[in-house]
Amino acid sequence: MASNLARNAPMIAAAGGIYVAACYIGYSAVQKNKADIEETELALQTGDNFSFISNPNRTDQFQNVAAKYDDEIGRDESVMGINLLRRSLLYFHAKGTVLEVGAGTGRNIPYYPSSSVDRVLMTDSSDKMLAQARKKIQNIERPKFACRVGDCTTLDEFPDQCFDTVVDTFGLCSYQNPVDVLREMKRVCKPDGKILLLEHGRSKTWDFITKYLDKNAERHAKNWGCVWNRDLDQIVEESGLQLETLHTWHFGTTYYMVCRPGTAKR
Repeated sequence: MASNLARNAPMIAAAGGIYVAACYIGYSAVQKNKADIEETELALQTGDNFSFISNPNRTDQFQNVAAKYDDEIGRDESVMGINLLRRSLLYFHAKGTVLEVGAGTGRNIPYYPSSSVDRVLMTDSSDKMLAQARKKIQNIERPKFACRVGDCTTLDEFPDQCFDTVVDTFGLCSYQNPVDVLREMKRVCKPDGKILLLEHGRSKTWDFITKYLDKNAERHAKNWGCVWNRDLDQIVEESGLQLETLHTWHFGTTYYMVCRPGTAKR
């Protein structure tokens, strides 16, 4: 027995090390999460009805997280299959001249099919987020990419019905007025074009998930500038878009939507 223990000592030591490391990481994450919750609650107890969710400066947080944004969410998106959803949405539905609003760091760039997409104009209100996107498009010849800093709620420099496809992925959570953004997307989309949405919002099928989103909405808005518990069905309906395809994933919190401009009045 002693010889077996000696022979297996390195494996036992390695396993013990992994266990200790896992415990430490878990403990650190819990402590960090606890501290974050306490910090959020303290900020909300100012007595002037302050809310990170309704704060119009909430999206300034994107300027702060731009440099680390891809690293922070990249692993989570891979595990959750978000990249596959991005690829599917754009491969099967994007074509011609594309406008992408709320483009951020350009996480959709690798998934635009060169066979059907000619040009992509990416817009975002954060110049630091777009700076990350610009790095990714430097050596891409087709499709042609361009970046523009601007407010997605007012796309006034674009005429009506000028884009074949209009895209937003995980952006409706960050806009102060998401319905206004969708109406602008609708205005600049050609009548036979498509509006492609990949978003996260409240679950209509799993109450405990939605309760978790609601409970942590303020903290998430503080850290990421994102309101992750919005009612996506209601937002799309109010915008007047014609919903053609809807799939939900991740307990009903990820919405895969293919829309048409529709005929409803603005």
